Amino acid sequence: MPTGSPRSLAFRLFRAAITIVLVVLLLPYLLAPLYRVVDPVSTLMVGRWITGKRVERTWVPLAAVSAALPRSVLVAEDARFCTHRGVDFGELRAAIEDADDLSDMRGGSTIAQQTAKNLFLWPGRSVVRKALEFPLALWLDLAVGKRRVMEIYLNIAEWGPGGEFGAEAGARHAFGKSARDVNAREAALLAAVLPNPVRRNAKRPGAGVNRLAGIYQARAAKSGSVADCVRR
Repeated sequence: MPTGSPRSLAFRLFRAAITIVLVVLLLPYLLAPLYRVVDPVSTLMVGRWITGKRVERTWVPLAAVSAALPRSVLVAEDARFCTHRGVDFGELRAAIEDADDLSDMRGGSTIAQQTAKNLFLWPGRSVVRKALEFPLALWLDLAVGKRRVMEIYLNIAEWGPGGEFGAEAGARHAFGKSARDVNAREAALLAAVLPNPVRRNAKRPGAGVNRLAGIYQARAAKSGSVADCVRR
């Protein structure tokens, strides 16, 4: 095949495209172990920076966060966090059975899955994103560990309507205090707004948020060992 022929050029372009795709797919698996010691940002934060939107985030170690907050987040988002390996296949099976297809699936998303999505993927619901998310969550749980996954999640989750990311910015926006000082009720309110911090407000909670917070606060008070793997 002549070097400059159209077929040769097409082959080189195809090979370059495959190489780029493989690099993009493999990069998260190479980055994840670094996040044991490097404090990452989320793709949503990067997107806001690129478009000139406000981002407020102060990284705080898990030891500097009120113990009530990870406990409330766990009972609200992933009660079996300490016992599964990044994907809760029992919850996943139930969520799939309740959905018409994978893109319509509700629930079943673990803290590790949400962390993988926030670090490496994009928001929204799609079969492709879910397919990428599952192995990433398993790898993140293995390579980073439970406590660090929780620490990363609490520091990259979107927690307010104005670009507030992480527990510290979320607590200061909602209650004017550090994440170290939130009480059980405030922690439950922060957990209740996590699914949609743009429409839900921990500072001025509506009836729905108050109801959820009450449920999470009660569950957290009776949760026993649910947070053992992230204890200080």
